[in-house]
Amino acid sequence: MNTADAIIVSGLELSAHVGVPDSERSEPQRLTLELTLFPKCDFSVLGDDLGRTVDYFELTRRVRRLAAERPRKLIETLVSDIADCILSGFAVTEVRLELRKYILPDTAFVAVRLQRKVAAQA
Repeated sequence: MNTADAIIVSGLELSAHVGVPDSERSEPQRLTLELTLFPKCDFSVLGDDLGRTVDYFELTRRVRRLAAERPRKLIETLVSDIADCILSGFAVTEVRLELRKYILPDTAFVAVRLQRKVAAQA
């Protein structure tokens, strides 16, 4: 089913060892994540059943665990890993993510954006 219905998770706080120099990865950093999820089912057919939609509590737990599980040099790598986790583990057809890092002086943040869809099946 193709739907325009979306679930939004805004400002999810993550802790991750991320950065190019070893010194930057030595301590966990605060990151924030903006998520837009496009579920496989329209909201109109859910029947008030959590099992037919995205359990965003479980999703946020998995994303936090993934971010903390290992160091990465690039936030681009982390955001790609998060997208893969969501697409393979939850009933969504598409994800849009923005991952923010608060590291550069004189900036509010730096961010990367990613949009991925479930691969078309042959």
